[in-house]
Amino acid sequence: MEKVFEKWKWIQLNKNEITSSTKPDGHSHVWLERVRKNKSNCLRVEVLENGKKALHASLIYRQSFVKEQDYNIFHFYLTTDKWITVDLDVSPFDLKRMDQMENAVNGFLLFLGELMNEMLAEIDQFEESLKTLIWSVRKRNETRILELVYRQRHELLVWKNLLIPIKELKMAIEEVKLHEGGDSEIFHCTGKRIERAFVLLNEYEHELDSMINLEEVISSHRGNEIMKTLTVITTIFTPIMAFGALWGMNFKYMPELGWKYGYPFSIIITVVFTLLLYGYLKIKGWTGDLLKGKRKGSFFK
Repeated sequence: MEKVFEKWKWIQLNKNEITSSTKPDGHSHVWLERVRKNKSNCLRVEVLENGKKALHASLIYRQSFVKEQDYNIFHFYLTTDKWITVDLDVSPFDLKRMDQMENAVNGFLLFLGELMNEMLAEIDQFEESLKTLIWSVRKRNETRILELVYRQRHELLVWKNLLIPIKELKMAIEEVKLHEGGDSEIFHCTGKRIERAFVLLNEYEHELDSMINLEEVISSHRGNEIMKTLTVITTIFTPIMAFGALWGMNFKYMPELGWKYGYPFSIIITVVFTLLLYGYLKIKGWTGDLLKGKRKGSFFK
């Protein structure tokens, strides 16, 4: 489909419609080959024979956070008077102002700005789930929460992977000054949206890193407390195990076996030694908070 505006035109194609006759301005054999084969982000700046600059690229603009191969990619060729797109679904975007754009670059920037609007709306949902996760760490800290933290971290990486090529596109347009001669406001607005998305993601990255560091500190502390608990329990029950091992021997002559009060004596002496050992550990401060229950909503106590 071809849309002709006052000073430029927009040609929308799919891969089945690409032929050698659609080569833009008789140039860019490389671009046509990439349209046929490429399945990843790429970008190239080209100087045409008439001195004009051209930008052609492939851009992944949607990506599943679960399946690597579940994504949408489109290819485009851009000059000041022509914008050719291949496999681009424009239905989710508000492009009503396209006919008001002064040239093809402004038209592309309008689309890019609307794409960033959609992404920012989805990033807001990411922020909502991140907020819930932050409070989940405090309310119920467990391995399941750590799994959710790392899932959010992966989702953040996917977002950055989507946005880096878009930032590169903006930089390439600036590099060859392709945006000059058009509406500078549309370039400024789109650039600010890209910048805003990166600022948000960088801040969320700091929050997730802080949560991961917090989880590591808590896990390390609890691991130490568990080892400490096992050590103290083993130490406290040492008298019981020692006397049990002693009186469990099968020696022929054991005076305690003939005593009338041997049984209560063995119980009393075992309890006394256990209490003495516990008292010693308590005075030394080696039991710490082991016998105290964990408070609800507390990270450590």
